[in-house]
Amino acid sequence: MESESESGAAADTPPLETLSFHGDEEIIEVVELDPGPPDPDDLAQEMEDVDFEEEEEEEGNEEGWVLEPQEGVVGSMEGPDDSEVTFALHSASVFCVSLDPKTNTLAVTGGEDDKAFVWRLSDGELLFECAGHKDSVTCAGFSHDSTLVATGDMSGLLKVWQVDTKEEVWSFEAGDLEWMEWHPRAPVLLAGTADGNTWMWKVPNGDCKTFQGPNCPATCGRVLPDGKRAVVGYEDGTIRIWDLKQGSPIHVLKGTEGHQGPLTCVAANQDGSLILTGSVDCQAKLVSATTGKSGIVQLLWEAGTAVVYTCSLDGIVRLWDARTGRLLTDYRGHTAEILDFALSKDASLVVTTSGDHKAKVFCVQRPDR
Repeated sequence: MESESESGAAADTPPLETLSFHGDEEIIEVVELDPGPPDPDDLAQEMEDVDFEEEEEEEGNEEGWVLEPQEGVVGSMEGPDDSEVTFALHSASVFCVSLDPKTNTLAVTGGEDDKAFVWRLSDGELLFECAGHKDSVTCAGFSHDSTLVATGDMSGLLKVWQVDTKEEVWSFEAGDLEWMEWHPRAPVLLAGTADGNTWMWKVPNGDCKTFQGPNCPATCGRVLPDGKRAVVGYEDGTIRIWDLKQGSPIHVLKGTEGHQGPLTCVAANQDGSLILTGSVDCQAKLVSATTGKSGIVQLLWEAGTAVVYTCSLDGIVRLWDARTGRLLTDYRGHTAEILDFALSKDASLVVTTSGDHKAKVFCVQRPDR
């Protein structure tokens, strides 16, 4: 019987007709065995051994593929296009887009080609180019009343145009730009930079105020709906809620209250009472904008529905629509954090316990009742 090494070497044996036999060697019988399903590695090796007939390549196409020309697009994938309008004036990746909040008829886009454009949604017509950027445009947005549009590039150059006149009315060079956002009620622009600063300018007169964070990038930010506060997330995982008028932090969340990795996004609910933060640490945190406390103590799905109940450290029971993330209603009464809660089988009652030394029973009015 052959050893494994001998059988393995047999794979390299030359074809039968070239074999030479010596001595008393005798072939009794040759049996062809079913090789079974092909091994992927064998198939790969076979494909490498195949000589493909080389065809003359199309000029300017190193891969030899023939692509239908498409204006304004670098490369394309064949297939259906369900879009109503295509805006194709960018010559590289398009990094950002924003719609005008007043009419939702205009869009501004910025891209890797160092360009930004304001164009019309209905037909894709270019209204004007936001010219003069010297690096990739990563931030773009309209003011609350849609009269101004701002663009910012990675080098920190920010520019603002008057939409109706298409004229540049303001510009400023900050540090390396991380994010940019308009105030929800006034012609005030905020931006965060890699040096940890959050900047706030009145446009177009340029009055400026800065909010100094930790010595690391201010990676994301959002002005709360009341227009008086802003939440900013940082690369070191900390979260700061700023008083925009006083220029001082109201709450600072760090360590276990903050994140263990850089913040990537922040959002607020409609009344600004709750802040949701996201991070590269793969966690999302819900923070009370009033108390600065974060953390959900308990959550429950209501059986057979899309309603989620949460109880948190701010002492409030909340009902959420899990399909949209919308807050349906909340129940208040505790003066300290809720430590536990239970839901009745028919989802009509919630019983809570709290650090305020009390237990409470809430009659829950479901949205579908």
